[in-house]
Amino acid sequence: MARLDNMGDVLLAGPCVRAVAAGGDSVTMLAGPHGRDAAALLPGVDEVIEWCAPWIDPQPPPITAHGMREFRARVEAAVPDRALILTSFHQSPLPLALALREAGVPWIGAISEDYPGALLDLRHRVGGDPPEAERALSLARAAGYGLPPGDDGRLAVREPLPDVTELTGGPGYVVVHPAASVPAREWAADRYAGLVRLLAAEGRRVLVTGSGTDRPRAQRIAGHDAVNLAGCTDLPGLAAVLAGADVLVAPNTGPAHLAAAVGTPVVSLFAPVVPAARWAPYRVPTVLLGDQHAPCRDSRARHCPVLGHPCLNRISPETVAEAVSDLAGAPRAPELTGGTR
Repeated sequence: MARLDNMGDVLLAGPCVRAVAAGGDSVTMLAGPHGRDAAALLPGVDEVIEWCAPWIDPQPPPITAHGMREFRARVEAAVPDRALILTSFHQSPLPLALALREAGVPWIGAISEDYPGALLDLRHRVGGDPPEAERALSLARAAGYGLPPGDDGRLAVREPLPDVTELTGGPGYVVVHPAASVPAREWAADRYAGLVRLLAAEGRRVLVTGSGTDRPRAQRIAGHDAVNLAGCTDLPGLAAVLAGADVLVAPNTGPAHLAAAVGTPVVSLFAPVVPAARWAPYRVPTVLLGDQHAPCRDSRARHCPVLGHPCLNRISPETVAEAVSDLAGAPRAPELTGGTR
């Protein structure tokens, strides 16, 4: 199986992976450098091959004959008899299908609007605007794989998760994750800082998370009212931190999907550069904030094309704090969903 983009994309492939694992002998996941750790967290994955696809990665490496020979050798060593290529609605699976075909994979399936010629044995089409997890799962079903009995198709990660009590002080806190992979999806740092102050004034413990490179900004947001955990965990550790949280506040970013995978409610600060119908946190209690009809809608912009970033920056810290209060008492049943504001 292949999903070559970011952490969140890979986590949303989880139900599809489990369906294939239930009907196959083993699953090897082909993942990019930004999704490799998430692939290793997915139940059903036996092996991960990391490869940076030049047509997917935002900072693509050059395409060279040597690089493609190396890719072919790694695929041949895995000896796959089938491949399912998972993509987003705006991506073509055909470049990877060609590379896998050249590596000798005898059967390949993918969702494709483009005519695939001899590149695909299964050309699956999906109508409407389904969530990405369901879109991927529909490909598995078209290929003859179904979820095993008792699996309801939610996101999931491998357990047990590590003990992070020394970092978190125990369960019952709010996590604020400010960073996203692209600036167009981020709320302003001063608004996050205002939110942290409000939550602390309400008596809530607040943890701010992020990568090591996020740490200076996370510290400005945390101030004296929150604990800055940016750079303090690997991905399983972050999953454990989120599992102990009452609520996560985050933009459209991988940790929002990681929270969904551990059943934690999400206040989603969602810029409409991609559709919320596809990418909102999947099957957990969620309050979706942000102007979903803003001019940047469906633009897939990396940097906000509208002065002032109004789709998110018009949201007040008070509105987000209210959403946190609404979700903090919500049942942690993933099938429940919150309102949209």
